[in-house]
Amino acid sequence: MRYAKLALACIAAAVALAGCSKQSSDIKIGHVGPITGGIAHLGKDNENGARLAIEQANEAKIKLGGKEVKFVLLAEDDQADPKVGTTVAQKLVDAKVAGVVGHLNSGTSIPASPLYNGAGIPVISGSATNPKLTEQGYKTQFRVVGRDDQQGPAIASYLANYNKPKTVAVIDDATAYGEGIANEVEKTLKAAGIAVLPREKGTDKTTDWKAVLTKLKGRNPDAIFFGGMDATGGPLMKQGRELGISAVFAFGDGACTEEMAKLAGLAAEGLLCSQAGIPVAAADKSFLEAYKKKFNVDPILYAPFTYDSANLLIAAMKKADSPDPAKYLPELAKITYKGATGEISFDAKGDRKDAEMTIFTMQGGKIVPLAVIKGGKTIPFADFGK
Repeated sequence: MRYAKLALACIAAAVALAGCSKQSSDIKIGHVGPITGGIAHLGKDNENGARLAIEQANEAKIKLGGKEVKFVLLAEDDQADPKVGTTVAQKLVDAKVAGVVGHLNSGTSIPASPLYNGAGIPVISGSATNPKLTEQGYKTQFRVVGRDDQQGPAIASYLANYNKPKTVAVIDDATAYGEGIANEVEKTLKAAGIAVLPREKGTDKTTDWKAVLTKLKGRNPDAIFFGGMDATGGPLMKQGRELGISAVFAFGDGACTEEMAKLAGLAAEGLLCSQAGIPVAAADKSFLEAYKKKFNVDPILYAPFTYDSANLLIAAMKKADSPDPAKYLPELAKITYKGATGEISFDAKGDRKDAEMTIFTMQGGKIVPLAVIKGGKTIPFADFGK
């Protein structure tokens, strides 16, 4: 009997060790974006991109350090709120994730970044565009889209060159993203000799813009630029047209979605907007097909970039043959990777080298690319694919 008990104890210990061994081969990668609230559709789109990359990596049965590993996505909802953003960032740090994809918003990415940096955890955003994110000197912070000081001048220059407004009104939602891109647009317009009216502001929750728009109507601007997301930009444009404002409405990437047509209806027709990267339609065909097959919808905006972000983390781990952030971070910093959004490499700050910008308009309720700006040159979209 004593030997039987000993045998059972040994078996239990072996099972426990096997369990520990299996657990240690799980590599946790975090994703953070707003999964609830007004821009939940964009947060879910980003999460889907990262999730697809993780599932494909697991199907490939990757080995690190001689052992087959399993990647696990820990998805968190930051509600596009800076305070919640830091809370979930700390949660991922405590969970000892090997890397993070996100956050979606600059307003949550910036306050979360010191937490990740303090823990030595690499983080790649597929959508945060405020320059400050990579200007803080954190070696753990990267992004695979362009910055607002690239995107703002791109949409402002296109507006100035093709629509030729004499007076422009600029509105922002008082977030790090909205105010940041609005500042860059204003700076570029003024440098081009275009009159810019005193700044108007709302919040990322504002849906009643009538007071601001009535004020602007009396000043008769030729164009109105809004720095903010589609959840607030749609009502802004709809109410502007209802008040009889005929100005061209222009937006950054946060409102460069087909959600604008749902929120503003026919009023959304003819808007101009920019995205900090190539259009979804120009992403790698195999990614687009896999995304549609997996989620039964087409990607909205930055899913190709979060897909690349997750794959970059995994590719760097493979180069280092280790999921240890201290070992694979140097490989990530110097990586050259062919992704769904093209070739990716990073500069010393962690920004994507030679990032494209795309200008769109709304036609028939669809966001249609007009031109891609790369290396300071504006290329008609019909020629970009060539």
